[in-house]
Amino acid sequence: MTTAHDFSARDIDGNEQALSQYKGKALLIVNVASKCGFTKQYSGLEALQKQFHGKGFAVLGFPCDQFGHQEPGNEAEIKNFCTLTYDVTFPMFAKINVNGSGTHPLYEWLKKEKTGLLGIGAIKWNFTKFLVDRDGNVVKRYAPSDEPEAIGKDIAKLLA
Repeated sequence: MTTAHDFSARDIDGNEQALSQYKGKALLIVNVASKCGFTKQYSGLEALQKQFHGKGFAVLGFPCDQFGHQEPGNEAEIKNFCTLTYDVTFPMFAKINVNGSGTHPLYEWLKKEKTGLLGIGAIKWNFTKFLVDRDGNVVKRYAPSDEPEAIGKDIAKLLA
């Protein structure tokens, strides 16, 4: 059986990272963008990271430029924006595709595990969120409009 721990991705600094390093932690995997109407959610994501990090939790941010060219920068620009604007401390990864023929394998798997509204697998927009349990299984998918603060109760249940 495949889990999130079976994948790897390049981090924001260009280093390949095995997601197996997160075994035993609950994860919130999010496709992010710096010029999106939902960009302010970085604050809420960072708040979740700070609130639950010590209890075995991490937010993983995956920049994506597939929706309205809302992540036009390179990795250095994205990292700078996230650090200076939102003081992001959670792991950020290199830009990926979440839909189409070039979809990152992690997102191919996430979309199969939890489809969106009406059973549609495709990612609708930036800031779609997937909650993953400590064993690497997807337990819930959240729409871009779902505020991070509202997800805290689900994270707390996973960590209990």
